[in-house]
Amino acid sequence: MNSKTLNTIKERWKNDTFGELFRDWKWIFSYSAHFRYSIALYTFLGLLSSTLGLLSSLASKFMVDVVVSRITDQLWLAVLAVAGTSLLIIINNNLFSRVGHKLNVDMSNHIRSDVFNRVMEAGWQSLNQFPNGDILNRFHSDVDTVTGNAINWIPGVITSIYAFITTFIVIWYYSPVMSILSLGSAPLLLFMSRYLLGKQKFYRSKMMDFSSKIHAFETESLYGIDTIKSFGVMDRFGVKLKDLNSQYRAISLDWNMFQIRSNTFITILNLLVGYAGYGYALFLLWTDHITYGTMMLFLQQSGNLNNAFNRLVSIIPGFINGSVSAHRVQELMDLPGEKYSGQDIPAEYFRGGLTLKLDHIDFSYENSDTVIETSDFEAFPGHITALVGPSGEGKTTVLRLILGIIEPSNGSCAFLPENGAPLPLTVESRALISYVPQGNTLLGGTIAENLRLARQDATEQEMIDALKLACAWDFVEKMPDGIDSQVLSHGKGLSEGQAQRISIARALLRNAPVLLMDEATSALDVETEKEVLRNILKKAPERTVIITTHRPTVLYMCSQVYRVLDKKITRLNRQEIDDYLRSF
Repeated sequence: MNSKTLNTIKERWKNDTFGELFRDWKWIFSYSAHFRYSIALYTFLGLLSSTLGLLSSLASKFMVDVVVSRITDQLWLAVLAVAGTSLLIIINNNLFSRVGHKLNVDMSNHIRSDVFNRVMEAGWQSLNQFPNGDILNRFHSDVDTVTGNAINWIPGVITSIYAFITTFIVIWYYSPVMSILSLGSAPLLLFMSRYLLGKQKFYRSKMMDFSSKIHAFETESLYGIDTIKSFGVMDRFGVKLKDLNSQYRAISLDWNMFQIRSNTFITILNLLVGYAGYGYALFLLWTDHITYGTMMLFLQQSGNLNNAFNRLVSIIPGFINGSVSAHRVQELMDLPGEKYSGQDIPAEYFRGGLTLKLDHIDFSYENSDTVIETSDFEAFPGHITALVGPSGEGKTTVLRLILGIIEPSNGSCAFLPENGAPLPLTVESRALISYVPQGNTLLGGTIAENLRLARQDATEQEMIDALKLACAWDFVEKMPDGIDSQVLSHGKGLSEGQAQRISIARALLRNAPVLLMDEATSALDVETEKEVLRNILKKAPERTVIITTHRPTVLYMCSQVYRVLDKKITRLNRQEIDDYLRSF
């Protein structure tokens, strides 16, 4: 063991990274436990494969000896032994492949489902620490690595040890010297594995980090392709991707060159050991100590013994790879979830409408300056309340507070019913809100599928009514398949105004007592915008409507206007509203 490896191990011990490694594998084994019977069957088939391999070699030895010695009365038995073991190997290999593939798919789906659900339930701030591309890379590449290790590590250890011991015993039985010669490369290979351990961990971590960066860049580029095209900077993004790929290529080629050099050295070493064993087997044959069949058995099994030892050596790097990926996946699994109050919301709770009240709130994002401080906000049933102010001042932050996605560091946020106790804004209170986010939020699928995100049991007529309220039915009706017409992800194929109206219809279909609209009418013409807002209040006169906007036309329809500026939410009086309108 070289000094670098010793230093690495000392550092791991000092920083408790060994404990971290075993905690990672404890987590991996928790998933293996769910499939323990399938893994046991998979292990048994692996052991059977090694056993059948040995039996096949012995059968071949017997066949050669029978043919060379011309023992005709045993020829049929030799043929039967070779054919029988070959048939059993084919059957077992097919079963082994089938069980392994089914196990891989089932466990991969199980882990990926758990990770996906955890990501969906994670708190907004903690989740936003990870770029989308990095999450996808962990979700696919790392989960696949974890799955492979969860399935193969224990069976691999057991079958490799079994194959090594049984093969060594068979060779030892015929020639102890030959068994020792077959392991001539073992000490040096063991030494090399310690060196490879550090290199493999280093290169794997670097390559995974760059792979995550590339995924994140590609995801963001595809999402913002319209913006990229509008500025005519496609070539700039192409150059940046090329630069990322070049850095990944350099690391990958460095690792590949190291592998080539290592593999070349190990191959030459194995050839020297193999030739030594071959020479000794020829000597035994020359001196009539073994038969031709035994010599063939030696040569075949010495190679198998070396392969079994190599598999045992590779277990340690595999152990590290599994730990690295498991740690990356666990970082997603350990994300803190959203907070639930546990409070039930009876159906009669919001009869008469809900008043929203934010009282003396402070808020700042993690590792960031304060966004809102000591501010109040109030919105009433049957009225439209506007939030205005420059971009980046905190309007969307206020909506996130209302949605219970984030919570204030100080102050209180609650719904106040006409009769009943205040309801804090949490995950549960989100059921009382219909939300139209900023930007195009349509998903790939039919218009009906997009609408049913708000209400899964909505009838066709209810969807049509919602589209009419949002002034969207006039163009949806003319589409080839009406509400069953396909739309692409992010509403591609529709104009921005059409996509906005479908998003508004989706929110209205939910029929919640509170409606939040974040710049949701920005792409509509003035008359359509007014008609949509009038329809909203006419359909549900007790609905509380809150809208963020930069458009002065909307403000004429609002009962009250709040401005977010310099970390403060302040209600504007009539004079201030008029002054604000004149600024446009």
